[in-house]
Amino acid sequence: MSNHKIVTFGHMSLQEFDSEADLIPLLTPEDEAEMNNEELPSSLSILPLRNTVLFPGVVIPISAGRDKSIKLINDANAAGKIIGVVAQKNEDDEDPSKNDIHKIGTVARILRVLKMPDGNITVILQGKKRFEIDAVISEKPYIRANVKEVGEKRPGHHDTEFLAIIESIKELAIQIIKESPNIPTEATFAIKNIESHSFLINFVSSNMNLTVAEKQNLLAMNTLKERALETLRFMNVELQKLELKNDIQSKVRFDLDQQQREYFLHQQMKTIQEELGGVSHDEEIEEMRRKGKEKRWDEKTAKQFEKELAKMQRMNPQAPDFGIQRNYLELLLELPWGEYSADNFDLKRAQKILDRDHFGLEDVKKRMIEHLAVLKLRNDMKSPIICLTGPPGVGKTSIGKSVAEALGREYVRISLGGLRDEAEIRGHRKTYIGAMPGRIIQSLKKAGTSNPVFVLDEIDKLSSSNQGDPSSALLEVLDPEQNSEFYDNFLELGFDLSKVMFIATSNNMQTIQPALRDRMEVIKMSGYTVEEKVEIARRHLFPKQLKEHGLKPKDLTISKKQLEKIVEGYTRESGVRGLESKLAQVIRNAAKSIAMEEEYNIKITDEDIRKVLGVPRLERDKYENNDVAGVVTGLAWTTVGGDILFIESLISKGKGSMTLTGNLGTVMKESATIALEYIKANSQLLGIDPEILPKYNIHIHIPEGATPKDGPSAGIAMLTSLVSLLTQRRVKRSMAMTGEITLRGKVLPVGGIKEKILAAKRANITEIIMCADNKMDVDEIKAEYLDGLTFHYVTEMSEVIKYALTNEKVKNAKTL
Repeated sequence: MSNHKIVTFGHMSLQEFDSEADLIPLLTPEDEAEMNNEELPSSLSILPLRNTVLFPGVVIPISAGRDKSIKLINDANAAGKIIGVVAQKNEDDEDPSKNDIHKIGTVARILRVLKMPDGNITVILQGKKRFEIDAVISEKPYIRANVKEVGEKRPGHHDTEFLAIIESIKELAIQIIKESPNIPTEATFAIKNIESHSFLINFVSSNMNLTVAEKQNLLAMNTLKERALETLRFMNVELQKLELKNDIQSKVRFDLDQQQREYFLHQQMKTIQEELGGVSHDEEIEEMRRKGKEKRWDEKTAKQFEKELAKMQRMNPQAPDFGIQRNYLELLLELPWGEYSADNFDLKRAQKILDRDHFGLEDVKKRMIEHLAVLKLRNDMKSPIICLTGPPGVGKTSIGKSVAEALGREYVRISLGGLRDEAEIRGHRKTYIGAMPGRIIQSLKKAGTSNPVFVLDEIDKLSSSNQGDPSSALLEVLDPEQNSEFYDNFLELGFDLSKVMFIATSNNMQTIQPALRDRMEVIKMSGYTVEEKVEIARRHLFPKQLKEHGLKPKDLTISKKQLEKIVEGYTRESGVRGLESKLAQVIRNAAKSIAMEEEYNIKITDEDIRKVLGVPRLERDKYENNDVAGVVTGLAWTTVGGDILFIESLISKGKGSMTLTGNLGTVMKESATIALEYIKANSQLLGIDPEILPKYNIHIHIPEGATPKDGPSAGIAMLTSLVSLLTQRRVKRSMAMTGEITLRGKVLPVGGIKEKILAAKRANITEIIMCADNKMDVDEIKAEYLDGLTFHYVTEMSEVIKYALTNEKVKNAKTL
């Protein structure tokens, strides 16, 4: 709403108005009624208004500068003070004629005339009632016209809709006054004190920020209710504009205030830092620029660094992104771009280090020495990506440290077990809060060189989730053709990993996705023999545990015999973790005796072992006997190494059915079915009466029913067990077997040969039957592991029966 700077309030009557008074009273209902009853003069002098419209009852100041207007005002002021006021159609007209003014106008009374120093005059007018120009009498010296009164249709006193509109106009007017900074708050009292409905509408219409044409349309409306509704609509629009404007100004003011506040605080902080001798923002950037010039990065990385540094220089240190930007630049500076540690090419020294730290593991050591030899001949060779797979505790992880020492490289290790977020490998994008690079880049920063020995531990334990598949992210890391430009989401640059020697470890290759498995050179690490475990315990584990428990070698000793007893009686594993735990238990007992000044045996005896560790509980994988028909010793592979298992068969009268128990898997059940069908088809060749098969039920059981068992390698053992059962022939003493069978009676090769042979040696087996195709696996095993074993290589099931069964009947043989 506009402000004419004329304060209009009070309860005085306009009829009693004094032209010299300081205050102009509001129109009262009595004044309005009196005005409406006044006779309209037949003719009036017409004062054209350039940029406003006068409404009945409203008081406005008018500045008159045109000669015609000044003369008209002076003449009217000297006479009856009554004139006609009409708005011009075009405010740019300096000398409007009768065609340039509107037909509808307002009768006005001159309340006061003020002469200005520049010759113009200001006249204060108060509208009385509307009129319409009937005919123009003259235009000289000013326009004079015959006029007629314009009727106005008013609502009834009890029109609730009209009363609601009036209340809305009052409320909106008060809101507009509050929102507008240009209207004094005193205007609120004026609005509240207006009693006349028509005057309220006219007063508000006159003071709104409307165009002359819009105000003229309001004045021309003959129905008061319609004028009230239209006024209310205009007020709603004006209030919305005011609120929007105030919101924008408030936001702009807040942003400016916040920026100024941050600027002053930053300046103060900078001054305080300088006073305390700290590094200012500019000094920090210069320090980064100096470090950047010393880095050995390529042109692309240098450009990226300068770009990001310039971006940081433009940023406000208090901005949230400033910390992320600084972290990014610090990462760029801390990464070992083009920095490589010098490899030690002393192959004999490397061999000594590997032999010193690890007993056995000849394949791994051989591969490391081969790589070092080739690297010595050709410096730019890409590092291999090796995967060591085998049971827990055989030294897969620890060999990485020895390799790093042998090569003279830094050693880093990350555990991938349970990792399920791709960002752990590739990093997060900088846009995220708390973003950081992936584990690969972080580890290289920690290593300080671009060619460390990098151990990826438990690569088979990776899992995928809705955050992505980390194993797929590793495809780029472990591909020699791609990893020269490894892209980290946080780094946003390619980093060369081609010189990094990656050593992955796993327990089970089957859980690694094929594409990732294909990128790695797999070296299988089987379990240790009893002899190897004893030697490892003597050389490494026992001295290590003595040191950890604060004892000296002279305080406690142990012989190979006692070590072998602990290995065979108290551990059941491929590795040596359990053995180390048992040794620690024995040493703790001695440490307690020393601390309490008790007597103890410096040299550990069998009695000491039994006292500390209890009765041996794991001496069960020993060969039993061959007194019972249908009991055959098989060889199995487990995640903790090899094991022996017993195939037991029992026959009873029935209808020729076969029952399988022992928590067997599908493949193992199929092996039993194949064995029985082969016997039925070849019963005469095997010396079995075919008539007895439909008359007897067969039950095959493999002990340790709580342990799941599966795989085809027990096929020949099951067939041998059934033939022994049906013929009641004795199985050869101290014999075990492994191999898959077919319906044609062929014997197929199986895996895990080394582990199975070690298990056979532990169980005092002397003869082993296996497929002829497995001979190549046996040839790769050290001769010392095969000492005392006789191998029978077969291709047909008939050969298995020939080697496995004797012609002697078992004790208490059944007659079938």
